Amino acid sequence: MKKIALLALLLVTYLVPNFASAQEVTYVEDPSQGYLFNRMKDNWFITADGGVGMMMSRFDKHEHFGHRLGAKADLFVGKWFSPLLGIRAGLDFEQIKGATETGNYAALGYRNWPRQLDGGKYVPQHFNNFGLVGDVLFNVTNWVCGYKPNRFYNAIVYVGAAVNWVYARDGARPYSDGDWKYGANDDPDHSRNYSLQTGLLNTFAINKKIDINLDLRFDLMQEHIDGAGMGYKTWNEYPGVLLGMTYKFGKTEWNAPITAVCPEWKYTDAEGDALVADLNAAKRKIADLEDQLRKCLEKKPAEANPDAPLATVYFPINRTEVLGVQRNVVDAVAEVMKNENRNYLLTGWADNYTGNDQINVRLRKGRVATVKNELVNRGVAEGRLETQINNGELTDYGPKCASLDRAVTIHRK
Repeated sequence: MKKIALLALLLVTYLVPNFASAQEVTYVEDPSQGYLFNRMKDNWFITADGGVGMMMSRFDKHEHFGHRLGAKADLFVGKWFSPLLGIRAGLDFEQIKGATETGNYAALGYRNWPRQLDGGKYVPQHFNNFGLVGDVLFNVTNWVCGYKPNRFYNAIVYVGAAVNWVYARDGARPYSDGDWKYGANDDPDHSRNYSLQTGLLNTFAINKKIDINLDLRFDLMQEHIDGAGMGYKTWNEYPGVLLGMTYKFGKTEWNAPITAVCPEWKYTDAEGDALVADLNAAKRKIADLEDQLRKCLEKKPAEANPDAPLATVYFPINRTEVLGVQRNVVDAVAEVMKNENRNYLLTGWADNYTGNDQINVRLRKGRVATVKNELVNRGVAEGRLETQINNGELTDYGPKCASLDRAVTIHRK
């Protein structure tokens, strides 16, 4: 395996410099693989806008157009999670102006006796909404045209919902300026308006941090204000136009994964001939290396040392039992002995760096006797096993290698 790895290394060493000299690799972003997510603290923004809206409820058509325009304002905090998808949430304010039937004074909001409309059948009406709003944003421009960090204009569609708390004039004083209070028509059921909304947010970049916004919005509002107990609880249209500004926090751009780009190879005839010559030289080197590898694989291994022991069984310090993996060694040696018609010499050893001579002799005798008994128990004829002890050093590598001297060696005779 090492020879094959060496062959591969030689080929790479020879071929790569020639390839590298023929071209220069560049690294660029690849938007076709999508864009990477930014950190959570990036791509936040805050938006403030204001404009006008017009309620289109049951009786509003009886009021003059100019008197139906009411102020709208929003303050949003939001975040973009990708070049396409984002969210925003915040506070909104809406003035609802229109008309209601004569006699429904609770939500009028006008000084003294209101103006008469259509011969006295209707009177002007005014109330204010304060609420919470949330939207999901989708950047259509980036979806259709692809993301560009320096694009001047972006078209963003959104959908969302809002809940508004109603404030109206005190209905107990219809002939004077009643105080503004929470709720409409003196009825707790008319204290909140719910609405669904969608729109087109047009953004114009001033720089990387600031956008000017033109928001074309359409609300579908749950309208309860045309009279307490009169049964007019419907969903009404409330279109509006708002102009505002957005400030962006943290990183505002998105990055695509980095990929390598290799330029197209173009060679002259002379360069092509040189490449062919290099390729032929490489083929010759490959053939030569393959021949060397084949000869190495065919070479016969050297003969084993005839004086080497058949096996060595090792013991812990001051122990004569065969323990742990050494039992596997004894098992394997017993199988070999049973298949050979030979006698064996077992020699007991102990290190001379620990203990005294009396203890070490006892250990040598105990270890060689233990190995002999283990082999006999595994089916080896006792008459084929001769034992002895050796008071010298098995390895003589010094005190740090004393564990290699605590053993029983097994030789063929």
